[in-house]
Amino acid sequence: MKIADCEILILPGYAGSEDEHWQARWAERLSTGRIVQQDDWHAPDAASWQDRIVAAVNAATRPVVLIAHSLGVVAAVQAAPRFRPGIVRGALLVAFPDVETTPNLPASVTAFAPVPRDPLPFPALVVASRNDPYCSYERAEDFAYAWGAVVVDAGESGHINVASGHGPWPEGLMRLAGFLKTL
Repeated sequence: MKIADCEILILPGYAGSEDEHWQARWAERLSTGRIVQQDDWHAPDAASWQDRIVAAVNAATRPVVLIAHSLGVVAAVQAAPRFRPGIVRGALLVAFPDVETTPNLPASVTAFAPVPRDPLPFPALVVASRNDPYCSYERAEDFAYAWGAVVVDAGESGHINVASGHGPWPEGLMRLAGFLKTL
């Protein structure tokens, strides 16, 4: 699959994606990419986030590829059963946050728990870091396997965001390109 053949829906996490974040950069660079906006990036509401994602996916006129980061991963996995069958062709899920067991997360974030463990109805890559402060590699791997996703070991990459040095994240773009070829 080529980028021109699909709608790329970008799903940021808690606090959204600032201009330097790879998701914001990709939204500008990918011709069919766009960020699914939420009402409040700093006070997320699980039901509202899921509804926005479902509406964006189900309104698509071409096949959809999801690119989710952090809390956007959780919201996408929760929303997946409500997607129009077959519309989502794949998902790149980056830096899954363990909203069930990570201490000191905002209450609005932990309200996204529990995270479904049902297999996803589309192929997915879960990119996980070995030193993500919001999720152990083992937990990310466990959820990925439950979802039927392929795990990509990102090494020691932190939360794969601006704070961990991942502004443009060219390695992620290469991973996306390879993934699209499999769809």
